[in-house]
Amino acid sequence: MCAAADAVAPFPRDADGDPVFTEPWQANAFAMTLALYEREMFSWPEWVATLAAEIKSAQAAGDPADGSTYYLHWLAAIERLTVEKGLASAGDLDDRRAAWERAAHATPHGQPVLLANDPHATRSSGA
Repeated sequence: MCAAADAVAPFPRDADGDPVFTEPWQANAFAMTLALYEREMFSWPEWVATLAAEIKSAQAAGDPADGSTYYLHWLAAIERLTVEKGLASAGDLDDRRAAWERAAHATPHGQPVLLANDPHATRSSGA
């Protein structure tokens, strides 16, 4: 599967050919994409085309072609497919991003950021 994506943009890999992630969220985005694909939410050619379109659009807007923003394009592509396939709305994604941002700001330094730390989630859950 990744070979098809490699044709669009080289997938960051280590010396053994395994995916390289510099941040935990990158591995999460990768895993979510594979999970959605395995659940047949989209085809691999759809994924490759969407990722290619995100990369092309970003590069046309001046994004560097050095691989440093690869997973930002990956995330944009999975978000785009999620909305296009009706799995979530753009508003749902915006709400989730805001919840993570609030949770990050409410989490003490050195502690894991959890959605449960979102002050709004605590109020809305009645706790």
